[in-house]
Amino acid sequence: MELAAGFASMSRDGWRALAVEVLRKSGVETGSPEEALSRTTYDGVTVAPLYDADDLPGDPGLPGAAPYLRGSRPLADRAADRGADRAAGWDVRQRHAVADPEAVLADLENGVTSLWLVVGDGAIPVGSLGAVLKDVYLDLAPVVLETGDLAREAADALFGLAAARGTTLSGNLGASGARGPDGVELALRCAAEFPGLRAVTVDATPYHDAGGSDAEELGCSIARGVAELRALTAGGLTAAQALGQIEFRYAATADQFATIAKLRAARRLWARVAEVCGAPEAGGQRQHAVTSSAMMTARDPWVNMLRTTLACFAAGVGGAEAVTVQPFDACLGLPDAFSRRIARNTQSLLLEESGLGRVIDPAGGSWYVERRTADLAEASWAFFQEIEAAGGIAGAEALVSARIAATRARRDDDIAHRRFPITGVSEYPDLDEKPLRRPSPEATSTPAAARLPAEDSAATGERGSFRPAAHGDAEGPGGGLPKVRYAEPYERLRDLADARPERPKVFLATIGPLAAHTARAAFAANLFQAGGLATETAGPGADPEQIATAFAVSGATVACLCSSDKLYAQHAAAVATALRKAGARKVWLAGKGQYEGVDANLHAGCDALAVLRETFDDLEVTR
Repeated sequence: MELAAGFASMSRDGWRALAVEVLRKSGVETGSPEEALSRTTYDGVTVAPLYDADDLPGDPGLPGAAPYLRGSRPLADRAADRGADRAAGWDVRQRHAVADPEAVLADLENGVTSLWLVVGDGAIPVGSLGAVLKDVYLDLAPVVLETGDLAREAADALFGLAAARGTTLSGNLGASGARGPDGVELALRCAAEFPGLRAVTVDATPYHDAGGSDAEELGCSIARGVAELRALTAGGLTAAQALGQIEFRYAATADQFATIAKLRAARRLWARVAEVCGAPEAGGQRQHAVTSSAMMTARDPWVNMLRTTLACFAAGVGGAEAVTVQPFDACLGLPDAFSRRIARNTQSLLLEESGLGRVIDPAGGSWYVERRTADLAEASWAFFQEIEAAGGIAGAEALVSARIAATRARRDDDIAHRRFPITGVSEYPDLDEKPLRRPSPEATSTPAAARLPAEDSAATGERGSFRPAAHGDAEGPGGGLPKVRYAEPYERLRDLADARPERPKVFLATIGPLAAHTARAAFAANLFQAGGLATETAGPGADPEQIATAFAVSGATVACLCSSDKLYAQHAAAVATALRKAGARKVWLAGKGQYEGVDANLHAGCDALAVLRETFDDLEVTR
């Protein structure tokens, strides 16, 4: 069956001719449609509008074989899973930072297959691990620890539980061989006594959460992984044993193709490291993908469900062995039972109903995905080499911080100009939404009382267990790096506007009939509302005095003219002058024209945050 049998064949030159004609009609004069329609990522990788077989970088190989683009597990292992009646796909991993055994069991009874436990101050005390895991079958449910400086104590507690129950362990102890002898000793013990248990986690999410690009996250992760290999092999493990003790943690975002390419590129990079170490057969990188904290929003948090679904989809397609979906309200505090249920069921739906895990590397062979994977891997390897030349990850803190800060500044500029749109925040804000309130995890000494609906809970219910990932200390991964959320600049303005006794207002001086001003009025309203400012329109009409009277009645002190270029030429100056006489402190114009009485312009691509901050000052709202 030929899916394209009913269509005429098209060459790249034929496509170019058609694309040039469309661009010309749109006012874009170019001799190269590829150049006009391409975009460049923060890593300098060009994303073209069209790919063909000439873009394939080479054979992606087989699953479970170097360079591991198609996954770290060989076909035989996947077949064994099916033969053992285990679900195909990835490990559904939920994070718990509250000592709540009931929440742990509720997760395991409703789709979760492994546990990620945060141990330490403000989280689960080491002494409470036994209680948290009291009714957990440790031989069936892998346990992954996040321990900071308590790796030894937490590991000993876990070993003690296994010994008391006469069972084995799987998962990861969350230690670091590069940070001290405890991690090396734990890796030696895991290699000797617990073949299903790893000792070391290389967490790359702090680099992402600080605003880093995909290549920066990958380059730092490979550099940190190499530092762990050096420490583990110096401590007595072979290269193959050391490679087998490390798991990597990456951020998954709603940019699905970027995430797919990132996970595939990470495996390719680590395979190269294993090859150089003389153990290519042990180069299959174990990956844990976590939905991005940076992309989450506090405003209109329901949209986070869409973001995390896309991120989870991309992580699964990209080949992650384990995936954690953050609850949609995670950045607000301690998530409630409903949000934890949604996070858990997102994975269940993708695995059980969509069957996403039944296909190996579904993006493999795509001209676009393979090219983007190769380009990203090249950029990441170049950054990794820079880090190594600067003395390795421990000696390259200034380099890493500066590089990530530069990327963060570029993204901040894109966010400010709304080239990086954030739905529900910088685009399509809802001023009437009722903000969600969640208790702070640090202030919660006992589990939250919220319960799941009966049909999806354990007999004893489910309680609060999740909080956003914290960065390591100054010595650990991401030490000294900030933690950002992309939506924060707009949300801070929204908070200021919400805190006023009466919401600050901008008057939209609409000129002419609805057909003439609706588009620009909607644009201006969307921009001002992104900062929490209300808007009121004059309605149809072109009489300057009538518009000025409506402005005075509105109580606003800032106005924005909204109409067509033709009507601006006829009425903008007169309306702006009338608004000035009525008390307007600032008169904006939606568009790019310059007219008497108009102070500044709003237009697509303008600095929306600068406009909002200036408007807050004009409205005398303290920032």
